[in-house]
Amino acid sequence: MPDLGAVGPSSTSGPAGGTPQRLRGGVLGMADIAAATMANVGPAMSFYFGFAFLATTAGIASPLTIVTAGLAVALLGNTLAEFSRAHPSAGSFTTFVGRTFGPVSAVTTALLAGLGYIIAMASVIAISGGFVQITLHHYTGVDLPWIIWTLLLTALSVGLMLRGVVVSTKWAGYFFGVEMLVLVVVSVAAIVEHRGHLSAAPFLPGHISHGLNGLAAGFPLAVYLFIGWENSAALAEETENPRRNVGRAVFLSVAIMTVSYVLFSYATVTGFDYDVARLGAARIPFVDVAQDTLGGLAFVAYLGGLTSTLGVLIAGINSQARLVFNAGREGLLPSFFGYVHPKRRTPNNAIVTFTAISLLIIGGWGLAHLLGADGGPMNPVTFFAESSSLGAILILLVYLASNIALPLYYRRYRPQEFRTVRHLVLPAIGTLAILIPLYYLAKPGQPAPYSWFPLTALATLLGAVGYAALLVRRDPGLAERVGSVVADAE
Repeated sequence: MPDLGAVGPSSTSGPAGGTPQRLRGGVLGMADIAAATMANVGPAMSFYFGFAFLATTAGIASPLTIVTAGLAVALLGNTLAEFSRAHPSAGSFTTFVGRTFGPVSAVTTALLAGLGYIIAMASVIAISGGFVQITLHHYTGVDLPWIIWTLLLTALSVGLMLRGVVVSTKWAGYFFGVEMLVLVVVSVAAIVEHRGHLSAAPFLPGHISHGLNGLAAGFPLAVYLFIGWENSAALAEETENPRRNVGRAVFLSVAIMTVSYVLFSYATVTGFDYDVARLGAARIPFVDVAQDTLGGLAFVAYLGGLTSTLGVLIAGINSQARLVFNAGREGLLPSFFGYVHPKRRTPNNAIVTFTAISLLIIGGWGLAHLLGADGGPMNPVTFFAESSSLGAILILLVYLASNIALPLYYRRYRPQEFRTVRHLVLPAIGTLAILIPLYYLAKPGQPAPYSWFPLTALATLLGAVGYAALLVRRDPGLAERVGSVVADAE
């Protein structure tokens, strides 16, 4: 049955009534977008700076928490895959929610997703320079400010992205390959080194700290390890056969990341002799395991972290800026963002603006630290946790709206294809899975600045809805343009 919500480019007009600009179609294969998705997840970066807190929360059996999070993300992956099969679009969540609930929801989603990803990416941009500073200081004693390295790495990454999606995606894939090789080698070496006292304790539910409460408390931390899993949907317009390949890339990426994180977490817990208190006190537990296991060769663990941050920078900005680009192209955001380079077919304005705003957030956050009660410089590791938490709240709201939208979309536009399990039961369970991390990110009683984040997210949501309502009232034609550019339309 034809998609009643889909309009091909021949019948599409941009905000000013002209034909919207298109990205270069069909230049990426399934392997390309899967590699870019996993590079966006950034397993080394995410695991290095997230596992210590997860282990102290969930305990020795933290690998089980990761398995639970992987299953939850797979449920979200079902929603993304089903939407992409029906209506592949560079707008991703914005298109999916907007085609279901109308233009006000589309503009609101565009703002929430754009701001959420920009804030979250600011944490990655900052930690890229922070990790270079940590590495150089460890091996040479040189202690140049991390912001210098952040600016250099960001400029390098943006330069690659502006050259074209093929070259930048390839480089993100290369960086991902290096970090995965390092992570697997160190993990296997640690397990072999401790083979005399390996234990099944990390996989036994009874070893989760405080039972179900510990599992629930650690769940949002484990879910955050997977952020970036949705990368491939925004690359749909540049992917061959996106209706099939986007879903395949999503499920393949989630499966590989789940198995990998279980291996890394088991190796780390084993490397610390199942001492969660000592593991939680370590700055970067996995690097400590590498040093204990490989000695002087532990440098490869630092190399894995460096390549991981570069991979996340490239893959993350590449995909997330395309959400902003598509919103500009369809008139949900200023048309400035909908510009495409005439030769390379890259959304240059969206990429540069996305990155610039992330840098401004870093600068503003740093200034707040200097003027605050402590009056000290901002630590990039601390900022990584703070910024990513705020960004995650906004992103989870977008996930939530998409899961609610899926059954309604299929019942309205594709009723003959509606399947109860795939289009109702799984997104319903996925909705419940999202509410758990949302609760723990927004619950009262958290220390500052985390206690401010729920109010900030609420204010952002209300502001986005207000802006969306005004925009739709001024531009009634917006309803027809939401999701109007279908990725594989001829």
